[in-house]
Amino acid sequence: MLRLWGRTTSSNVMKLLWLCEELRLPYERIEAGGEHGRTAEPGYLAMNPNGTVPTIEEPDGFSLWESNSILRYLVATHAPGNSLHPAEPRARADVERWMDWQLASLNAPMVTIFFTYVRTPEAERDHAATARARDAAERLWAMVDRQLAGRDYVAGDFSLADIALGPYLHRWFALPIARAPMPRLEAWYARLRERHPGFATHVAVEMR
Repeated sequence: MLRLWGRTTSSNVMKLLWLCEELRLPYERIEAGGEHGRTAEPGYLAMNPNGTVPTIEEPDGFSLWESNSILRYLVATHAPGNSLHPAEPRARADVERWMDWQLASLNAPMVTIFFTYVRTPEAERDHAATARARDAAERLWAMVDRQLAGRDYVAGDFSLADIALGPYLHRWFALPIARAPMPRLEAWYARLRERHPGFATHVAVEMR
């Protein structure tokens, strides 16, 4: 059985848990990271020298880190041909650019906002940096709102692009910040909660 190392409070672990629900893929999850430790142990570092989560481990000993790479791998190996990761080159590129954009652009401001309000004591918060991050994130989410014009999902059909962005979407709406109205983004958020049980179970949860 697939082994998934990581804590449920990690946004990058959430992606994998959600995908496993979508694919009905059985797995064993091992607590790791944060208060659970283990990521600095030699055995873990042999699988993932970054000392981060998530990491997956196949029964034959193959291991893989980097959440979006794991998303692609799980579809390719456990559900080949699934429309979550289209085979047609242009459709696949459309999905993958949003996955890459999540890492390259959206991740930094969203992490700043999240850590400020969830994991940093109030007396230690840098509100000026958080305000800049909020403004940057709002500009980025406005891009997604425009992308959703005439679409139910980011790349048209439900795909890995939605799964990669989903944890940050939930945080955008759940964190105590001001948000400009974005009707299409709000509708997408509601659609994910209503149509995809894995999102409601593993992603749209209390932030810790």
